[in-house]
Amino acid sequence: MSTIISFTILGLFTGAAYAIAASGLVLTYTTTRVFNIAHGAFGMVMAFTFWDFSQRQGMPTWLALFLVLGVVAPGTGWLVQRFVTRGLGEGPVSVSLVVTVGLFVGLIGLAQYIWPPEPRTVPPFLPDKGLQIGDTYVTAHQIITIVLSAVVAAMLYALLNRTRVGTAMRASVDNPVLLQLFGGKPDRVASLSWAIGISLAALAGILLSPVVGLSYFDLTLLVINAYAAAMFGRLKSLPLTFVGAMGLGVLQSFAVAYLPSEGSLAGLRAVVPALFLFVVIIAMPQAQLRIGQVKGIVTAPLPSMRKSVGWGAGLLGLVALLAASMSDADLLLVGTAATYAMAMLSLVLLTGYGGHVSLAQFTFAGVGALAYAKLDEPNLYGLFMSALIAAGVGALVALPVLRLTGLYLALSTLAFGVLMDKLVFQAEFAFGFNGTLSAQRLTVLGHEFSSTGGYVLVMAVFFVLMALALLLLRRGVLGRLLIAMRDSPAACGTLGLDMRWFRVALFGLSAGMAGLAGGLFAGLRGTIGAADFQLFNSLPLLLLAVVCGVTSVTGATLGGIGLMLLPVLQSSRPELAGLVFAVLGFGAVALGRDPNGLANLLFGLGRRLEARFGDKVRAAVPVLPLPRPRAEDDSDTNIPLKEGAHVAARS
Repeated sequence: MSTIISFTILGLFTGAAYAIAASGLVLTYTTTRVFNIAHGAFGMVMAFTFWDFSQRQGMPTWLALFLVLGVVAPGTGWLVQRFVTRGLGEGPVSVSLVVTVGLFVGLIGLAQYIWPPEPRTVPPFLPDKGLQIGDTYVTAHQIITIVLSAVVAAMLYALLNRTRVGTAMRASVDNPVLLQLFGGKPDRVASLSWAIGISLAALAGILLSPVVGLSYFDLTLLVINAYAAAMFGRLKSLPLTFVGAMGLGVLQSFAVAYLPSEGSLAGLRAVVPALFLFVVIIAMPQAQLRIGQVKGIVTAPLPSMRKSVGWGAGLLGLVALLAASMSDADLLLVGTAATYAMAMLSLVLLTGYGGHVSLAQFTFAGVGALAYAKLDEPNLYGLFMSALIAAGVGALVALPVLRLTGLYLALSTLAFGVLMDKLVFQAEFAFGFNGTLSAQRLTVLGHEFSSTGGYVLVMAVFFVLMALALLLLRRGVLGRLLIAMRDSPAACGTLGLDMRWFRVALFGLSAGMAGLAGGLFAGLRGTIGAADFQLFNSLPLLLLAVVCGVTSVTGATLGGIGLMLLPVLQSSRPELAGLVFAVLGFGAVALGRDPNGLANLLFGLGRRLEARFGDKVRAAVPVLPLPRPRAEDDSDTNIPLKEGAHVAARS
């Protein structure tokens, strides 16, 4: 009985911290329709700020709390709403998700740059005080956390339902124009919501840091567990959010206490919140179609097939030159860039064409790499079977949430990534904990590409073939259907198009493309492990795809090269490692509203150069005259040629 009481109290403490964080998340979403993926990252940064004020600067604890919760966190929330998330709730869900993921990565990089890695501790509140309940000692810090969670839930409920400000908050998301007609100020209301939300994230981070420790990733990812509680409350009910957070905390505590720490079920202890989130998402009601004005994404220009083949041949020629002149170490980097570029091609299909966001795309690459290593068939059959297995897994991820779109579909991929990290990749039948698997390089038609240069050239060939196939799909009926479903799901539903199974097939095809990249990556590296396909690796993949252009093959190529260069830059300048991620994250925030990204700038530059020098280039290149039609052709048809027919035939 004493053990049950002890773990119940521990679960209530953890659930109370989740409830505080989830309440802030629900508040910002309820009032602005922006789901803040970076909510936990804001809490982590504010926890580091509290440590800096209280420990390094030597401020009293009460003063450090006041400055963080009353000045820094609200000011940060106001700035974020004013300059980053303003108007995001009115656009596509994919845009708001990408922008907040950019904040997520940028804040982690900023924290690493400001506070370099070193041991840090935050003492609990009133460490010498506590309460004895039977054989269990409850610390004052735990009691304060549980009490504060109840107070926060009650005050937020009263704010939203019993005050004019709360009414304005709810009205600002329902109809901001009507609110303005009645004298309300939607921007000010949204800024207040973000200020309160970031303050609650800061409070949760400060309360958890004495237990979890000041860790960039652990603290951030732990607060992500609050997403499950927010989903339990359907992102609008604060009482249900509080109940879900408390239940999740107790469930997680009992899992640690009673589930085995060894064997096949050992991984369940770490994935209870992810399972909870996945189950809650499956139980969500069917998502309503968005109606109103059709607001599509301006798609990048689609090149002709002749230009596509020409650029592909040029890329293969460049890779062949590199393969003949570079060392094996540098060629491994080129092959890694090709892997990232192929994975980004899968995002071009899923996000750029389909409008759906996957927060665990590199996990599908891990499935393909694992299948390739386990099948031990280093040939085209083994490679395509690996891609097929990854495609099946991707379809299975989308299948349980067949009724849902947008945010819920993206969060289901987030939960899937956590489950694969902790439950599958680290299991004995897969990579094992800190283990690796060996993989042989591909053999095509009996020829083994044992040299690194030859294998990298094969990877480039697969990239070009995938890119050409993707452009062919975009030109056809399926491509037009994808764009229509992305731009106006309501219009497609009105026309009788069943988008559910089409969405499952889209996820499966995208996952298969990523799995093919993973299989080739396994052959390139020779040895692979679970650390190569962690969930966090998928976030920079998504961000660089958006920064470079997630709607074009050019953007995928640039993104693959950029993502490959990130670790190279970090290893050469370790002191700038955090700053690199900060620039990447905040760059994605700046470009997140334009999914065409940097590739669009290149396209614009190319159009300007063609407009200025195109006539001169065409005049300098000799053109062979086309043969004129024979006279008997005219007599055979008995139809006289009209004036200008020869010009039309020539063009």
